[in-house]
Amino acid sequence: MGLEVRQEAETLIVELVGDWKLSRSIPRFTDVLGKEKDPSASAARAVDFDATGLGSWDSSLLTFLQQGMIHCETHDLEFRSGNLPEDIARLLELAQAVPEQDTERGAAEVSFPSAMGTWGLAAWDGLVAAITFLGEVTDSFFRLVRFRLRMRWRDFWVVVQSNSSGAIPIVTLIAFLVGMIISFLGAVVLRRFGAGYFVSYLVGYGMLREMASLMTGIIMAGRTGAAFAAELGSMKITEEIDAYRTLGISPVDHLVMPRVLGILVTMPLLTIYAGFIGIMGGMVVAIMVLDLTVTQFMGGLLSAVTLSDALLGVFKGTVFGLIIGLAGCMKGMQTGGDASAVGKAATSAVVLGITLIIAANAVIDWLAVLLNI
Repeated sequence: MGLEVRQEAETLIVELVGDWKLSRSIPRFTDVLGKEKDPSASAARAVDFDATGLGSWDSSLLTFLQQGMIHCETHDLEFRSGNLPEDIARLLELAQAVPEQDTERGAAEVSFPSAMGTWGLAAWDGLVAAITFLGEVTDSFFRLVRFRLRMRWRDFWVVVQSNSSGAIPIVTLIAFLVGMIISFLGAVVLRRFGAGYFVSYLVGYGMLREMASLMTGIIMAGRTGAAFAAELGSMKITEEIDAYRTLGISPVDHLVMPRVLGILVTMPLLTIYAGFIGIMGGMVVAIMVLDLTVTQFMGGLLSAVTLSDALLGVFKGTVFGLIIGLAGCMKGMQTGGDASAVGKAATSAVVLGITLIIAANAVIDWLAVLLNI
């Protein structure tokens, strides 16, 4: 890497010599012009180059020439690139095609009415999208009832298998622990009044009416709702869903309905199983802490808990299954196109599913009180 500077009339000639590599120190253009000792150099009006002795080069040469362009612009000198190799001249021209811009902008202050308006528009768009999706699913369901829907039943059975036997271990663990917690709570409170025998009432009512369906719904929202959103979101990003539409196949019929029906069928069964396991966990605590026998515990439970209590829990489980399927599939179908869209869709599906499950549980309990169930 080397260079020589000479002056011809009113033009400074910068002679580029040797190989220009980034591994070597790049000279500064202003320092190079400072080496010219000719007093008449101050009369120069242009800067030209001689590249006859130039060898191989990389971006280090472009950096040096870019400094020269800036120097010439600052000192009202003409920068001549006609004698440079064609590739270098083309790259310099491309570098100057788009001028540098200051991209740093201060954070714009948003007024409260503007922020509320933006939030309202986003909420309205989300509501319209949700209603549209529910309408499509409802239409597919009625066509299924009339045997006019072509659905892949293999996908339905896959969903049933993954959300039945595949979910049993985690449901068993959580339901057993919840039953034990309810029994511990009853033992602590009821023993103060000498009514430890009635802990079976608390476990029976708590598991069959509330906790079996609620805890199973929350577990499945985090397990299955997120899976639905991730699966459909990945298909949305890879444009598989667009391919279905191009082929005239409804994504709702082909992808959404098997998943919604699968979780709708398995949730009531998981709720019944969770209720049974929870009662077993409560009975273990009652036997160990309150010295009750199995006969006493089951006798007290059956004398207080009725079939309507169990059916109410199963009904809740069915509603929660529908919520999980719809929330997961809707968020998956609404996935964006960036790299983090699948994760965001799975997260929003879980949050939406759990929120709607708790809200639906409160509404169903309120109706049960009004109807004296």
